[in-house]
Amino acid sequence: MNTGKIVQVIGPVVDVQFPDGSIPPIYQALTVDFTAAGKAQTLTLEVQQHLGDGV
Repeated sequence: MNTGKIVQVIGPVVDVQFPDGSIPPIYQALTVDFTAAGKAQTLTLEVQQHLGDGV
């Protein structure tokens, strides 16, 4: 499993940066674990495009 960093959110588009050589393939599911209002949540995203520079 690779870990990336969310670098930008614009509407429904989420840019995630990964270390070199660990970019997930197109259509791969990404999961984001976070806490909102004291409750643990998981958000599932899908890779749609590779922008370059690990994004």
